[in-house]
Amino acid sequence: MFEYRMYKVNEAELLREAAAQRLVGEARAARRNRRHTEHEAEGRVSHLRDLRDRFAHAA
Repeated sequence: MFEYRMYKVNEAELLREAAAQRLVGEARAARRNRRHTEHEAEGRVSHLRDLRDRFAHAA
């Protein structure tokens, strides 16, 4: 009986730890997605090399 109770305590502890790790992963993914959508809302920023390709070189 004692072994069974220790097994159940260990099982509950492992389940809590897995749930906590899953929550951390979901928070990271949400933060990453939020940053990505914020950048998309702002639009693309032109880079110097884009400007060089757009205009002809002076003689």
